[in-house]
Amino acid sequence: MKIRFFFLLMLALPFVIQADTVVRHDRVSEAIEAGQDKTFLVYKFEVKENIAPPSLRRLQKAFEEADSLQADFILLHLNTYGGMVDAADSMRTRIMQSRIPVIVFVDNNAASAGALISIAADRIYMRPGGNIGAATVVDQTGEVVPDKFQSYMRSMMRSTAEAKGRDPQIAQAMVDPSIEIEGVVEAGKVLTFTASEAMRWGFAEGMAESVGEVLELAGVVPNEIIEQQLSFTERIIQFLISPIVSGLLIMLILGGIYFELQTPGLGFPILMAISAALLYFAPLYLEGLTTYYEIVLFVLGFILIAVELFVIPGFGVTGVLGAIFVISGLALAMVGNVGFDFTGVPAGEILRAFLIVIIAFFVSLTGSFYLGQKLFTTSRFGELALDTVQQTNAGYTSADATMKTLTGKTGVAFTMLRPSGKVDIDDEIYDATALTGFIDKGEKIKVVKYETSQVFVIKTS
Repeated sequence: MKIRFFFLLMLALPFVIQADTVVRHDRVSEAIEAGQDKTFLVYKFEVKENIAPPSLRRLQKAFEEADSLQADFILLHLNTYGGMVDAADSMRTRIMQSRIPVIVFVDNNAASAGALISIAADRIYMRPGGNIGAATVVDQTGEVVPDKFQSYMRSMMRSTAEAKGRDPQIAQAMVDPSIEIEGVVEAGKVLTFTASEAMRWGFAEGMAESVGEVLELAGVVPNEIIEQQLSFTERIIQFLISPIVSGLLIMLILGGIYFELQTPGLGFPILMAISAALLYFAPLYLEGLTTYYEIVLFVLGFILIAVELFVIPGFGVTGVLGAIFVISGLALAMVGNVGFDFTGVPAGEILRAFLIVIIAFFVSLTGSFYLGQKLFTTSRFGELALDTVQQTNAGYTSADATMKTLTGKTGVAFTMLRPSGKVDIDDEIYDATALTGFIDKGEKIKVVKYETSQVFVIKTS
């Protein structure tokens, strides 16, 4: 009899252990039982974008605030197609280490990195029609990366599922298409669950249409919800990194550089370009999207363009390379890559960044050319000039009388004239404009006229 009882106990032991695992990790039920007859404090925050350093930063802030408020539950309102693996891993780790039970509401999508984050939570609820899975690691072109990256992702999915009492083999099948689970997924297909399928196989506890319904299904009633509020500084950062504002800042950077190259000395245009560059790069750096190498790439490109304009005649390889560096530095600053490693960065995100910069680049150049020709030569901007007539008999003069004596004199181009620059006449440096074409540094010039406080020169043989 004792032998038979021992044998039956051994057969039942795996089921006892599995049941114990589920109970041990159902911290939501434990918290509800411990807090009977009270109003539960729920801290809610959203992640509804590609997983990247800004998402991680927002999650860390949310958990810190929830701890300080002594919240009973944390609710993550999630809708993402995935993103960076390293950021997702850090988010997963923070969720699993939380002393406060975490509930995830998958509002349509928890793909790739989003699936990893979701299964780290204590409970998952999904909107009807939602999806979770497809966690294969891909590069910026959408191609599957080498197996060493897949192996790491499989391990994370497996260990996370084990820690939360979910089937690790199913979690692994969301990464590895070679895994076949009878009745769940065929070999050669990456597993993605619908909401009802996720409920059937233990990867969701229910379906809900709203946050209120999620909390009701979870039994977290009555409740008080505190939503994450971004500070003024964080709102400014979010405003500055929006695609429209980023595009406008890029236009100011390039436009400022263009106008500065057309006028001698350092003036307002370059100050405008520098200010726009600071407003562009600073928030992206704070959000973790930009590192020093994108800034170095941008500065190096600007230096190459300046060398091409002022040192090397024409516009050749140096100028083209400089333009490529400037565009790449501005575009890659928007992307959550690490150095030159783009693993886990969606190809669409990279394409979008380059499109924003390229479009802004051409709009800025076109606008700069137009404004350079029309701004002060059309009556539409007459209000920018003084209308008062300043008579010579009242003591006014249009320019230094010595400047008029320069007509007919010869000299050399002190800088390149494109068309504006500086010339050397009788060992004196003057601002000048080439009447036709460009004049290279060191070439002989002749002053042909002096009008509107400007010396006009031509190239001589």
